[in-house]
Amino acid sequence: MSAEPHATLPPVRLPSDAELARDALVAPLFVRAVRLARWAGPDTRVDIGGELVAAQLPGAAAALGFDAADEEGPVLASQAWRVAVDTGLVDVTEPDDGDGDEESGTAVPGEDLALVTGGAPGEVLDLWLAALDTVLADASVPDLDGLVDALDAGDEIDFDQLDWNPRREADFLDGVLANLYLLTVAERGASDGPVPLPVLAASMVIPQDMSEPTDAVLEQVSDAMMRLDDQFRQLEPIGLVEFRPVDEALMAEVDDEEPAAGSVAGGAADDEDVSRYGMVRLTPLGLYGIRARMLEAGVVAPAVGELADKGADALLDAVSGYSEGAAQAEIEQWLTGRELPAAVAELLAAARGADEGGPLRRLRCQQALAPAGPEAEPAIRAVLDDPELGGLARVWLSERGVADVPAPDGAMVFWLTVDTIAAQLAADGETAELPLLMESLTAHHAGFFDQVWRVEHPATAYVLEAMGRVHPDKKAAKEARKAAFKARSRPS
Repeated sequence: MSAEPHATLPPVRLPSDAELARDALVAPLFVRAVRLARWAGPDTRVDIGGELVAAQLPGAAAALGFDAADEEGPVLASQAWRVAVDTGLVDVTEPDDGDGDEESGTAVPGEDLALVTGGAPGEVLDLWLAALDTVLADASVPDLDGLVDALDAGDEIDFDQLDWNPRREADFLDGVLANLYLLTVAERGASDGPVPLPVLAASMVIPQDMSEPTDAVLEQVSDAMMRLDDQFRQLEPIGLVEFRPVDEALMAEVDDEEPAAGSVAGGAADDEDVSRYGMVRLTPLGLYGIRARMLEAGVVAPAVGELADKGADALLDAVSGYSEGAAQAEIEQWLTGRELPAAVAELLAAARGADEGGPLRRLRCQQALAPAGPEAEPAIRAVLDDPELGGLARVWLSERGVADVPAPDGAMVFWLTVDTIAAQLAADGETAELPLLMESLTAHHAGFFDQVWRVEHPATAYVLEAMGRVHPDKKAAKEARKAAFKARSRPS
């Protein structure tokens, strides 16, 4: 799958393999492929490439429950047969090529058909992924009536004249699915609802540095939208997406001078208008399938729960790059099944460090400890004198009303303040909430900026510079800038 190697995506939450396998087994196209694999027998005949001969298609359609008068039956049967062959549900013996006879090859149920009922969930999902590859390949081929006519006439196909590049088409669809995946898993993204087709088309067509798309670009968005409409119609039966096609009435509105999809791509249309242009959402099975393809392409696409058997150091390093919600879900799974006192001690040990990632590791550690009960207290008390963890420990104990919590000295208060702001900057950047946090942390300390620049924390100057930019009190912001200069000028 086309993707940026070594790119790291937000983590995805997936159902269990067993649940995903059940979804795969009821996907309409997969069901049809299984039925045809069971239907195949001694009398089944195939052409070169393993395709059913034309005379067999009515029987295959009947096996799928289609009436003889249903023109769609043979088409769907042909598609399901390709899936059955490509996944190994059917074994074909192709006819000999070159003798000019009308003899055809044969087909029988394949060994992998037994996996449908007797295989492990992972084996079923492997079959489904193979089916997905076939469907994606089919969806990348445009509907070219001229191509069929040329083939029937025995003419040579000029792909340049058709303006169809198979690799380019496959890369386009891969890019669309990658963008849809990112929109689905991103925090504050489209995970709670479907994505409008024009928005998805615009993500592939409009350059990021183009503030106002031209009419020509918007026309390209409209063309891409219609292309995607056809492709998602093909992808829905394999269970990859839930799809609401473009309203057919829109297709008849060909007299509009302005590309209609442009207003939707730019967010100018209301909900009812948006839905008319098509809506698409990846299913859980679809998320699994696109993630599998991304991993194969070298993209770092984590899934919540895959760190459950790793150490606390790997856990905190990984979730430091997660959103707060995803980090909490991963931490909860990591804690499940572990003895809490030992797990808390391991988390605290992993949170130490004067490196750039240290503040955010400690923030995630604090997040991990937040739901912990009284069993965690001995391990947390054990770090009260630790210069990096003592403040964190005092906060945890104080929030639970624990007695005998020693008051922190001034050095620890200032160090914890710098560490907390550094962690928030690393997690979310300069958010609207950050000035309020800064004001809260500095309001109760007279002469705060006269002392904080001396704090032996690697992020002291960086934090003070941020406070100088966003502190809501102008006088305090000015003092922060002066303190940042002192911190930068201090001898190492």
